[in-house]
Amino acid sequence: MSLIGFYLMPHPPIIIPEVGRGEEEKISATSDSMHRVGREIAEKAPDTIILITPHGPMFRDAVAISMGDSIGGSLRQFNAGSVSMDIPIDTALTSKIFEMSQGESIPAVSLTPKLLKRYDAEFTLDHGSMVPLYFINMYYTGYKLVHITYAPLGDHQLYRFGTVIRKAAEALKRRAVIIASGDLSHRLTEDGPYEYDPDGRRFDEQFLHLLEAGDVKALLNMDRRLVDNAGECGRRSVLVMLGALDGLRFKGDLLSYEGPFGVGYGVMRLAPEGGCDSLVPELEEMRRKAIAEKLDQADPYVRLARESLTTYLETGSEMTHLPDYVTDEMKKERRGVFVSLKKHGDLRGCIGTIEPITDCVAREIIRNAIEAGIYDPRFYEVEKDELVDIDFSVDVLTEPESAVKEELDPRVYGVIVRSGRKRGLLLPDLEGVDTVDKQITIALQKAGINAGEKYELMKFRVIRHTENQG
Repeated sequence: MSLIGFYLMPHPPIIIPEVGRGEEEKISATSDSMHRVGREIAEKAPDTIILITPHGPMFRDAVAISMGDSIGGSLRQFNAGSVSMDIPIDTALTSKIFEMSQGESIPAVSLTPKLLKRYDAEFTLDHGSMVPLYFINMYYTGYKLVHITYAPLGDHQLYRFGTVIRKAAEALKRRAVIIASGDLSHRLTEDGPYEYDPDGRRFDEQFLHLLEAGDVKALLNMDRRLVDNAGECGRRSVLVMLGALDGLRFKGDLLSYEGPFGVGYGVMRLAPEGGCDSLVPELEEMRRKAIAEKLDQADPYVRLARESLTTYLETGSEMTHLPDYVTDEMKKERRGVFVSLKKHGDLRGCIGTIEPITDCVAREIIRNAIEAGIYDPRFYEVEKDELVDIDFSVDVLTEPESAVKEELDPRVYGVIVRSGRKRGLLLPDLEGVDTVDKQITIALQKAGINAGEKYELMKFRVIRHTENQG
C-alpha cells in the first residue's frame, strides 16, 4: 500500500515555543503527541507528505491543490517570523491528483502563484500546514509535499476526493503519509474564540469516539446541527483522509485531547487493520435518497421553493404550472416572500420581496427561489450538484406597519427602514442579531442610509417555513 501513515494533527500556533512564549506549556499533552507523530513519521521515512488544511486559499466550489516547485512560509503573522520553512512540492503526485479529480468529476483547482495573484493572495504555507510540519521537520525533512486546502463541498465529494488521493499515490508508487490538519470545536468555553455552545464538547467526544472505533458511516451521519454548532475546522480534513482509507478497516489511537484555550486539540493515529467493502456505492445511494427526501418535503412552501430552483437548474426555465400540493391559501394570498438558502449552516443565497410583485404567494416563491439561487450578488450561482447540501427556508411576510424603536424585538419582528427611495429590510430571528440597535444598524447599512439621516421605521412578522432536517 502506498499510503503508510494516517494522522489527525491540530494546528494551534500557540503550541510553537516562539509563538507561545511559555503559554504552550498549557497544552503540553498536545505538544508531546505532536513530537511523537514527528518521530513516527521519521521512522517511516515517506517520499511524500500529503497535508489537508482548512487555512490555505479556499474556494467555495473546488478543492485547491497547490502547484509549484516549492512552497514556503513563516509565522510572522504570529510575531514569530524566525519560524519559517520552504518545502519542495511533489509536482508529479500533485498533478496526478488534480488530473484524476477531473476524471472523477470532483471539483478541484490547480493553485499556482499566477492564479493567486489574480485574487491578491500569496502562494504560501498557512499556519494549518506549518504547525504540524514544524513538529515533523524537527525529526525528518527528506520528503516532498502535496498541499491541499479543502472546500466546503458535500461530505460524499470530500470522501471521494480522498479515494482519488490514494489511487494517485498507488499509480505513482509513492510511499506517502497523509495528515488531516484541523482543530476540533472552538466553542468549548465562555472565553474561547467563538461563542460558547455545549454542543462543542459533545461534538468533540462523539467525533473522536467514532474515529477511534473506525465507524465511518456514523461519522458521515453525525447530526448536522451538532456539527454546525461545534464551530470546528477539522472534520472536512478528516473526511478526505477517511476517503483515502476507503476499502480498509481501521482503528483510531487517540494520543491526546485537551482544550484549555476553548478549542479542542486532538492528536490521533489511524491504523488500517484489513480490507472491507468500499463505501462509495453506499454513499452514492445515500445521496440519491437524500435528494428524493428533500424533494418530497411535507411543507408545501419549502417544497415549492426547492422544486422551483431544481427545475430551473435542470431545464433553464421557470416552472409554469403549480403542483398539486400547492394549497389554496398559497394560490389566493398575495404577500412579500423571502427565500433563504443555507449550505452546511452558512448562507448561500437570500432574495425576497417586501411587497408582492406576482399574483400569489406560490408564484412569489417560484420567482424568489430562482433569484436566491442564481442572482444574489453576494454569491456565485448555485449548481445542481449542490442542492442536496442546501437547506431552504421560506418567510412569508405580514403587512408591514409603522413602528417606533421601543416596540421592536429582533426575535419577533423584522424591520424595514426607509428614507426617500432608499429602503432596507432585515428578517427577524437571525443568528447574531440579538439587539434592536444591531438590527436597525444592519438594516440602515443595507439601505445605504447614514446614521444621521431621518428615516421611517416599520415592523413586520414572518411565518417561517423550514425543511425537515430528518
